[in-house]
This record gives sequence, C-alpha cells and structure tokens, in this order.
Amino acid sequence: MSYHDDRTGASRPLPPRLDPRAGRPSRHSGSGDPAGSGHRRLAAGARVVAGLLSLVLLGTSGWGWYLGRVADASVNRTNAIPTSGNEQTVDSGEAMNLLLVGNDSRAGATEEELALLNTEANAGLNTDTMILAHVPADGSAASFVSFPRDSYVEIPGYGWDKLNAAYAYGSMEAPDGASDAAVQAAGAQLLIQTLSSLTGLRIDHYAEVDLLGFFQLSTVVGGVEVNLCEPAKDSYSGIDLPAGVQTISGEQALAFVRQRHNIGNTSSDFDRIKRQQVFIAGMIRKMLSDNVLLDLGKQRELVQAAADALTVDQNLDLLRLAQQMQSITPDSIEFQTVPFVGTDRDEQDRSIIRLEDEDTLHAFFAELNAEPEPEPAAEAASPEAAAVVSPTDVDVEVYNGSGISGLAGSAGDELTAAGFQVTGTANADSMDYEVTEIRHATGDEALAAALAAQVPGAVTKVVDDAASGTVQLVLGSDFNGVGQAVTAAPPAPVTESADARTAADTGCIN
Repeated sequence: MSYHDDRTGASRPLPPRLDPRAGRPSRHSGSGDPAGSGHRRLAAGARVVAGLLSLVLLGTSGWGWYLGRVADASVNRTNAIPTSGNEQTVDSGEAMNLLLVGNDSRAGATEEELALLNTEANAGLNTDTMILAHVPADGSAASFVSFPRDSYVEIPGYGWDKLNAAYAYGSMEAPDGASDAAVQAAGAQLLIQTLSSLTGLRIDHYAEVDLLGFFQLSTVVGGVEVNLCEPAKDSYSGIDLPAGVQTISGEQALAFVRQRHNIGNTSSDFDRIKRQQVFIAGMIRKMLSDNVLLDLGKQRELVQAAADALTVDQNLDLLRLAQQMQSITPDSIEFQTVPFVGTDRDEQDRSIIRLEDEDTLHAFFAELNAEPEPEPAAEAASPEAAAVVSPTDVDVEVYNGSGISGLAGSAGDELTAAGFQVTGTANADSMDYEVTEIRHATGDEALAAALAAQVPGAVTKVVDDAASGTVQLVLGSDFNGVGQAVTAAPPAPVTESADARTAADTGCIN
C-alpha cells in the first residue's frame, strides 16, 4: 500500500507497522481471510466500549468517587485532540462526543496470554473499527455509531482513502525517533480531523484500548450473554457456537465479535459490526447487573483492568463522565451504523464502502446530536393563530410547474369557484416540480392554511419573494385538482445499513 503526499507530490509505501492493511500470514493456505488474517484478530469496537463503560457505568455506584480516583490515577493519557480541523458544524452545546478506537497491538502480551488467545505478538497500529459515542448533556441516553473500516472518506492532506488509513497516515507525521505516545497522538489527531469533517461534529474526547485489555475485561466480568438464531461456525474467526442464548468469554468471545463469514446469506463487515454491537450491549447489561454492581471487589478489578488497558485524551474527566451518565439504562443506549450507499471498488480495485453525501451525513449527525425538545407549556392560542380565514379573503397567484399544459388556468378556475380571489396565473420558473407548494410571506400563515385546506398534502413554506397578503400556489406533478389530496410520494428507498438496536434488545441475530 502506498500514499500520495499532497505536500510533496511523492508516493511512498507505508511502513509495515503503520499499514492498516498489513496482516499476518493466513494459516489457511490459499484461502486467506480477506480481512487480513486467519488468527484471532479482534475487531476493535467491542473492546474499547467495554473498557470505557466499565469505568463510566461502575462509577455510578456508591464507589463512584473512589473508582473515579483510581481510574484517573492509572489510566494512560495522550494528546489526541487536535488544535485545528475539529471545528464543529453542529452546535453540541453541553453534550459530549467521544471517539472510541481500538488497536490490534499485542506488544504487552506474555507468551502464555498469546497462546490463550491463539494469536501472535503484534505491535501494529491497525484501527479496524471506530465508534462515535454521543452523550447528551443530561446523560439520559447514549448513541453509538459504528464506522466500517473500509468507509471511503477524504483524509485531510492525503485525499480519498479508506477510513482505517487515517490513523496510520497521522502516525507517519510524528517526527523520526518520536516516542510511542507521540506516534499514537499523531495518529489519533488525524483520525479525529477526518471524522469531524465527515460528521460535522466536534470530537470532544478520545479513548483507545488494545486486544489484551479487552480479554482481561471480558474475563473479569464473567462472560457475556448473546443469542444466536442459528449455530455459528467459521474457520476464519474460529467461532463454534450452538444456536440459542448462551454466555461466551475468552476465545469464543473474540471469535464472536470478529466473525464476518458464513453468516446466513451475507458475509460482510456489517455482519461483524452487528456482532460487536450485540456483544457491547451484553457487556453493558452484565455490568449493570446486581452481581457486578453489588460486588465491590469485582468493581475494583474491572476499573483497574479498564484503566490499565485504556489510553484516553488528556482532558477526559472519567468521574465527570460517570456522573453525567448516572441515569443511563440499557434501553436508552442505541447502536447504529453510519448511513451508507453500498459497496464499490476504488481506482486501485479495492473493495470500499460508499457513504452518503456530506449533507446527508451532517443532517444524520445533527439529528443524533439534537437535544430533546422541552414539553411545550400550555398557553392560550394567540388571536392570529386562532383566526379562521374565509377563501374570499385570500388572494392567490397560481404557477404551473407540473409540465402539464394549461394546468394553472384550470386550477385557477377551480379556486375561483371555491371562493378564492385568483389574481393571476403563469408558468413557474421550471416545469419539473414534483411536489405542489404553497408559498407565503411571514405573517400570512392563516391565509396559507385556508388554501392548504383545499390542496391536502401540499408543502407549505415561507419565502422571501411572496408579497404580503398574497399566497402563491406552485403546481407540481403530484397535483390532482382543487379539493383533492396530492398524490403521495412513493416511500424513499431504504438505505442499506445495519439495523438500529438498543442495549436492552436480547433478540437473536444471525
């Protein structure tokens, strides 16, 4: 794999330890795992969320202050938040956006631990799965949005590439001889800049964890309950589980969150993302269960294991985060996948995932970021709102944008017969309107409402070019006549994506 440096024009290969696609040789001769390796390689999302939540959720118990002190004293810190390129488009207010990332490094694992995990030592910087966690200001809910590693995105300074290349490119910007912490920080900063631009959100905090840390956490918690619709068996991931509800840990837990082959009629990273989300949900339910919350020794073990495994940004206050999320429940934690169009091939003939356009993505994350609307206070309707306008008091200009000759004239006649004052008819600026619109000036809502009652389903909007006291009716191809509802638009095609689910959902998955 090589990259093009926009600053120098040079094309250089990534060093193997920084190449996000550099894997270990497959044990399956001639049939290597397209994901990178036949070893037990954990997809990162599950372990980082489990690690962070073990700190946060356990911090809501009576030990919150003590656990927060333990975590803050022992967690690793990195300068992950960039000083530029992380400017929000959407106002986050007091809400918090955390980027959760996992790396596949096993540099600190002992030979015994590597053997138990059925894997090999690896000091690489792979970031196969990234999750954006949004926590509203009141801590009443949390949303986790997964980003597939093959998402095709624009990486600042490097052009278009797969998302999992951003961390590696950023790591290369660290000066020669830089410490591991400096390399890690440089990778995190470019990844944050990439995702901030993609989502329109400011990334407030960052957390990263490795394979060994996840294994230790899943062992301490005593396994996680999952529910399979069908038996799962796959030589690539090593999974071998029966159908039904069961508690998994250790090697089978790693295999479960890694599997993306032999799953029903599909085999993709989206299947693996769904498994990660299900496992995270199970971990959350387990950590909120009585046998963890009432076991102070287990709480301390979990928090210490998570603190040892995690690296967070310099300003993340774990105790404050715990306090902010103290009212969270499994049914208020939602998992989603970033909106996407489908799979494709890039210029290098690599499989990529095309995401939705920037406006769609920014709108999606703006909705995710939106604070709940306060309940409207009951108040008396204003005289203007309560007014009922007679058609005889409404002046209407009719414009034909439907492409059907003479439609404005015939609609004008129908409106006149209904009592409206038609002051003119003409063609619209385009004959390609698909939706009928009722346009009016600010303050003419009652006039527009009287016309809308005669054209059910028409879109009503305030425009600057409407004269006060006159309502414009722009006919679209959905117009069926005065007194009749417009033709309903066909349902929008469903964007291919993983089903949203909450942490309380225990239904089976394929």
